Amino acid sequence: MRTRQPEIWLLGTLLLVAALWLIFIFIAQDVFEGETAAFDRNAILAFRSAGNISDPIGPPWVEEAARDITSLGSIIVVVILSGAVIGYLLLLRKRGPALLMLISVAGGTALNDLLKYIFDRPRPDLMLQAARVFTSSFPSGHAAVSAVVYLTLGSLLARDATSIAVKIYVMAVAILLVFLIGVSRVFLGLHYPTDVLAGWSIGSAWAMTCWLAADRLQNGRADRIGR
Repeated sequence: MRTRQPEIWLLGTLLLVAALWLIFIFIAQDVFEGETAAFDRNAILAFRSAGNISDPIGPPWVEEAARDITSLGSIIVVVILSGAVIGYLLLLRKRGPALLMLISVAGGTALNDLLKYIFDRPRPDLMLQAARVFTSSFPSGHAAVSAVVYLTLGSLLARDATSIAVKIYVMAVAILLVFLIGVSRVFLGLHYPTDVLAGWSIGSAWAMTCWLAADRLQNGRADRIGR
């Protein structure tokens, strides 16, 4: 039974990655056929005051908190965080995890930028004036890149944890952070919900692909040493 467990894990991971890409494809198809227009707009309006659609619901501190949370997925923050983590791993002479982090972040960012260029969806017309954006809307870069960075970082921390409870806690925190960043984009009117869903899909798929590749390389190297 032990010899079959890695095969089952590999198959399950591949199926999940394939499912995430299919979700992205279905979302993209529906978005550009106009089938999600009503859903997207109603979801954004649900976060706006009934009397003034330019005003998000809740007290002013909620809007400020949303800006703080959304900044955790900005390119400057993830680059600084990723660079710090990579430097730390290199100091510990953990070149494999450092390379995994580098490839995950650089590749995920490049992939998202490519998809933005291909689809070139305009931003929502309800975004707050205080928030500035410089790229197209689909898919959400904050959602995609935060999924890549925080899920990869969570997996690295969970790998070294000796307790199952700690592993679950670390990954749960990473997933919660990615979720909050995505929701903040919709709350601020910077993205449609389908932008965020698509970003989560490709970001998670890319992160899992990198994990899988790193695990296969590590196992292959261990097999060669064992021989």
